[in-house]
Amino acid sequence: MDMILTNARIVLADEVIEGSLEVRDGRIASVSTGGSGVPGALDMEGDFVIPGLVELHTDHLESHYNPRPKVHWNPVAAVCAHDAQIATSGITTVFDALRVGVDEDGDLATDDMRRLADAIEAGVAAGRLRADHFIHLRCEVSAPNCLEAFDRFEGDPRVRLASLMDHAPGQRQFASLEAYAIYYKGKMKMTDAEFNAFCETRIAQSRTYSDKHRKAIAEKARDRGIVLASHDDATREHVDEGRDFGIRVAEFPTTMEAAKASSEAGLAVLMGGPNVVRGGSHSGNVSARDLAAAGYLDILSSDYIPFSLIQSAFFLGEVVDEVDLPAAVAMVSRTPALASGLEDRGEIIAGKRADLVRVRVEEHIPIVRTVWREGNRVA
Repeated sequence: MDMILTNARIVLADEVIEGSLEVRDGRIASVSTGGSGVPGALDMEGDFVIPGLVELHTDHLESHYNPRPKVHWNPVAAVCAHDAQIATSGITTVFDALRVGVDEDGDLATDDMRRLADAIEAGVAAGRLRADHFIHLRCEVSAPNCLEAFDRFEGDPRVRLASLMDHAPGQRQFASLEAYAIYYKGKMKMTDAEFNAFCETRIAQSRTYSDKHRKAIAEKARDRGIVLASHDDATREHVDEGRDFGIRVAEFPTTMEAAKASSEAGLAVLMGGPNVVRGGSHSGNVSARDLAAAGYLDILSSDYIPFSLIQSAFFLGEVVDEVDLPAAVAMVSRTPALASGLEDRGEIIAGKRADLVRVRVEEHIPIVRTVWREGNRVA
């Protein structure tokens, strides 16, 4: 669809201008100041126009497929429901996170992840999805079946990102056993005895499998051209190890030390939008706002709340003096696009894809009014 958007506050890479932009053949043709009164142009009424958001790590799809314990929804319907919420949150490119390596006593298995991947790919092929969907494999390297599950996605062209994670207690995200107990006892309704046995099993599995699975998956990812991310690094040693594996994105570092080391190593540091909005981590780890103020935050992710991505971008510019709106918007568009190898999107500049979001801010909340992907309205 060809169109002209006018009377807009356009968020560019390093400034906000009042002007117009023209779209031709699904690409941004031009951006200019002024231009109001052009016949046939769509009046943005002074609203912001920002690039379509690029989401690298959302766990949200599982909540549609497995909305209650022992309830598995139709995977095609789950993907469509997830996609609708993603698009109406201003996200035009999404990496749906699917777990690789699952608990033997959990509610989801590798077959479920494969069903969801098949539903994503069928939706893309049929053109029924609003956002552009890719797959992010969340590799729980301490799980005995991690490698077997990873190989179920071999040759899958939608897989472009994999993260290496270990959620065993006593380290990384859950260095505090108290935080681990609050999370897992609340989530799985365990007694004290059941929780103690659960911890012993997870620690033993981590010691047995984590190192060899990290190495094996890193090698497989390199061979397949999959971007690698670390997860929950807590120390400089964690960062050094990840760098040797070829890590490009540092997801959710838990300490200032790890974030600083990641930044110095040239890794893109990713933190959660909910952390920004809430003012801290639900696990008691480092604040994303503190990382932004220190210059160690590059990418934001919605994590488990799709709307938190755009909300955190607009909020960050208000609460952190060192970050203005263009810099915050880059954290949810241009930087994640580049980090994942998608150089055709994420910025309002001539030649890029016309993935655009019209936003009006009311009572400090960004209201998504219109979303276009490649010039076509999708929300």
